[in-house]
Amino acid sequence: MKNAKVRHVAIIMDGNGRWAERRGLPKVEGHRQGARQVTEVLKAAQEYGVEFLTLYAFSTENWKRPVAEVTALMGLLEEFIDDKLPELMKNGIRLRTIGRTEDLFPGARKKLLHAIEMTEKNNGGTLNLALNYGGRAEIVDAVNKMAAEMTEKGGRFPKVTEESFRNYLYASDIPDPDLLIRTSGELRLSNFLLWELSYSEMYVTDTLWPDFGKKEFGEALEAYGQRDRRFGGRK
Repeated sequence: MKNAKVRHVAIIMDGNGRWAERRGLPKVEGHRQGARQVTEVLKAAQEYGVEFLTLYAFSTENWKRPVAEVTALMGLLEEFIDDKLPELMKNGIRLRTIGRTEDLFPGARKKLLHAIEMTEKNNGGTLNLALNYGGRAEIVDAVNKMAAEMTEKGGRFPKVTEESFRNYLYASDIPDPDLLIRTSGELRLSNFLLWELSYSEMYVTDTLWPDFGKKEFGEALEAYGQRDRRFGGRK
């Protein structure tokens, strides 16, 4: 049996820097064009009936980049929220985040929290931004949260199951991604959703993220539809 409808798509948006470099532009222009593509892909996701779109926007490792680039990325996040909030409201999109967002620049975090609050009751789909996110960090945070909760209750640490552990992840109420898309041709997970991607289908394209639009998104969904998800089982 071929795959049914895709509910959740996760994307590693890679290639902004190379896109700018090939055009003789500053790297920040690649990031700016990449931010514009989010709108097109989000619209495509709605048209295809995708309920959840999770985008790897800023990793815990991205802090190692030059200060000027990090500052520019934080500024672009603020621009993105200012520009897209009216559109998110119009289209009924709920904005959520995963990651250690408390460490983002104060201005960006303030705008982000405002947008999350404003879109909280929207039910036309969910845009989930991974910001200051790392898969290993998420697992560590989940373990620490579980331990802290048990300490507060003064009880013994309970037996942990996959189901109980999942409740401590950043977005335990969102289903695991059906499909992971990675742009720019790189073949690695880059510390993204290490727990949640265990049985996700993967689609890698050489297309750089600033060139990835509705057509490419549709091709990824079409490829997914031709696969059989067995979750470790056999026919």
